[in-house]
Amino acid sequence: MSAWYRGPLLFAAVLGMAGPVQGGSITTSGIMARTSAAASSCMQRTPVGSCFWLRCSWSGCKVRTSVKVGHYRPDLVVSSYHELGANPWVEARTVLGRAQRAAVQGVLGARLPVAAGGGGHRTEGSAREHRNLVFREADAIGHPLTVLPVPAFTCRSQTRALVPYFQSGIDALSWRQAVPEMLYPASFTPGLREIGGWPLQTWGGVYPRTGWLTQVDEPKAAAVIAQRAVDIVTRTGQPHVYVPLTGSSASGQKLWPAGPLVERDRRTGVWQMLHPRADTGCAVFGTSDLGTSGSWGAGRVDEGGDYAWSLWRPYQCCRRRGQWFLFDIDWMDWPP
Repeated sequence: MSAWYRGPLLFAAVLGMAGPVQGGSITTSGIMARTSAAASSCMQRTPVGSCFWLRCSWSGCKVRTSVKVGHYRPDLVVSSYHELGANPWVEARTVLGRAQRAAVQGVLGARLPVAAGGGGHRTEGSAREHRNLVFREADAIGHPLTVLPVPAFTCRSQTRALVPYFQSGIDALSWRQAVPEMLYPASFTPGLREIGGWPLQTWGGVYPRTGWLTQVDEPKAAAVIAQRAVDIVTRTGQPHVYVPLTGSSASGQKLWPAGPLVERDRRTGVWQMLHPRADTGCAVFGTSDLGTSGSWGAGRVDEGGDYAWSLWRPYQCCRRRGQWFLFDIDWMDWPP
C-alpha cells in the first residue's frame, strides 16, 4: 500500500481515539458540526446553466440535458499555530505531529533558524530588528466532510478527506528560510499581493509564503499564514514540499473545479473560522476595521495561539446523462 493511502487510513483509524481534548483544541466531530452549521450561509447552491450530452444506443443517438449547478463546498481544514507538531486539530496532531518534529529535528534541524520546539513571537532589542515579528506553523488537510457520499446535484471535491496537502514542518526549509520565496517580486515590493487595503489597512502580504510575519494582531497574523499555505496548495509547480489540488474528473459528473485561491476574491474561495470562535458564515480575509470600535480580531484571540478555518471553494458541475459531453450554456455569471 502506498504512503499516499496509508496516511489517510491511519488518520481515520484514530478518529475518536486521540484521548482527552486539551484546551484550545478541536476534534474531527467538532469540525464537522461547526462546518455543517455554516452550510446554509456558505454553500450558496444555485442552478447556473445547462449541460448537453450525446447518448447513443442500438436504437440511435439523442441529445439529453442536465442542470448545471454551482455551490461552495468545504475543501480544507487550514490551521495556523505556534508549536511545531501541535496542530489544534486533535487527530491531526496525534497522527502528523511526530512526523513534522522529526523532519525539522533531522537532517535540516541544525541549519534552521527556529528551534524545533516552536516559533512564537520574536522581539529583538536592536533598533534595526523587526518587532512584533512572529513565526507560525501551518497545515492544510482535506476536510473530513469530503468523505461523505455526494448527494444528487452536489459537486464532488478535488480534495481527499484527511489527506495532508501541506505541512509547514515537512516544508521546513522553504517555510523557515524563505528559499526561494524572497526572489519573487511580490516579496520585496510593497502593495503587491496584499491581504487588505495597502498601505493604510493591510493584514500582511501573501508573499513571501513563509511562516514569518510582522503583525501585532494575532488573529490577523494567523489568517495571513493560512492564506499563504492555501496559496501554495491551490497551484502547481511551487517551490515547496506539498501535494497540489489538481484534477477535474468526477465519476458521474462533468466538473468545473475551483481554481487557485486569490486574496480578497470570494469567487476563488471563502473562509469560515472553526477555532477559537465558531463562525456560522464565510468571508474573505482583509476586512477593513478602520473607523470601527474594535479590531477584526476582537473575540477571536486564542490564548495558546492556535487557529483553524474551513476553506470553502466554488464548484460547478452537472450530472452525466450520456456517453459524450457536448457543451454547456450558462444562464448566469457564477460565482457572483
